[in-house]
Amino acid sequence: MARLQRLLFEVEREFVRTATTLIYRVGDPDLKYLLCQHVWESAGHARFLRERGREMSGFGSSETVRENLRQLFDEAVMPEDAAVALAGFYRVLKPALLSAYRHYLQTTHALADWPSRRLVEEFIGDEERHAAEIRAFDTSADAAAWVEHLKIALASQGGLLGETVSIPLPTDFTWKSTLRRYTHPATCNRGKYPVCSSVFGNDPTETPIVRSWLVDPKTDARVIRLMVYVWLMMEMDAVDYLATVFYDVPDAPFDLHHDMARHLWDESRHSQFGYRQLPKLGVDLMTVEHSLDLYNILVQMPAHERYAMMTMEFEAGSFPTKATVMDRVRELNDFEADTLLAFDRNDEQNHVRYGHRWLPEIMTVCGETRPVDEFVKATQAKFAQMAAIFGNRTPHSLSPEQRLTGNKILKLAGVS
Repeated sequence: MARLQRLLFEVEREFVRTATTLIYRVGDPDLKYLLCQHVWESAGHARFLRERGREMSGFGSSETVRENLRQLFDEAVMPEDAAVALAGFYRVLKPALLSAYRHYLQTTHALADWPSRRLVEEFIGDEERHAAEIRAFDTSADAAAWVEHLKIALASQGGLLGETVSIPLPTDFTWKSTLRRYTHPATCNRGKYPVCSSVFGNDPTETPIVRSWLVDPKTDARVIRLMVYVWLMMEMDAVDYLATVFYDVPDAPFDLHHDMARHLWDESRHSQFGYRQLPKLGVDLMTVEHSLDLYNILVQMPAHERYAMMTMEFEAGSFPTKATVMDRVRELNDFEADTLLAFDRNDEQNHVRYGHRWLPEIMTVCGETRPVDEFVKATQAKFAQMAAIFGNRTPHSLSPEQRLTGNKILKLAGVS
């Protein structure tokens, strides 16, 4: 049983590492959010399997993944079309994982392995729910050939646990992952929504978030509430660029991937705060441009630099302004807004703790030998250089008359 638990741990770990490549390639925010949730739940499965497995002999003390499993999951990320890649994960790999969990229940002893069985029964419920939740999004009519390709690859390994008879690969089968290396796209996908370089600025006729208004005590609290919901919605930037880190550090400690999965789920929840609340306050989401600069700049930098900028610069640097914003929003006696902002701040503090814990580890994985403080300062300087090259390249999808701006927020808040 320890051997099967070890294999299941490795499968869940590989799902976390590779399914994250879907997040910045799909455009529907609801699908991005759902994938973040599934990744976080899979990370939880992997952690429970590891902890339970280590209670028994035969699980092993390392966290390495077998080469055949890594090859299979590396293959799954290869389609250029994100909808086709999604179909591969959810029509082949996730059903195979569900089948593997059911095989475990059929194989193990009901009484002797009762603690493991209880966990696996819960995981089966999660996998069944994942299948139901993704159904509305997994609609590609062009995925049949790729799905068959992955099924053939899976069958050659005898299933995820080796629980079925292995079927040799056809002579004309080619692993796509041997022909080219997967690379992150130069920009992220926001689907039908309008885009721009940044939603922050100083001109209320141009951008929805006016920096000076956020901290000006004369700004009406209703205006600040609307601006901060735009800010929260744009944490989708963090969702997209954090999702790129997993695949780039395959041999990082599992606990790093676990905590990044929690971090990713937190950021997606924060983005949903704005995505769900803005329409309640009269905002048409099709007038809210999505900012792409941070992804476009950071994807040009290696994984440890992306992670350093996120945790040591963007999040750590946001606390003073967000503290001011929280104080102002409290004037409205809006319990829901207060609750959402309190959770956002609490989570962000935790993310900075993650940064202090894991940045030295990810630096080591990426071969960085400078002291952390020196590395962070150098990375901040490099980001500024990269921003001059890759930033401010995304033109406004909408004209000032069409898009949400600071002046329009004044009207929506009823203070103009």
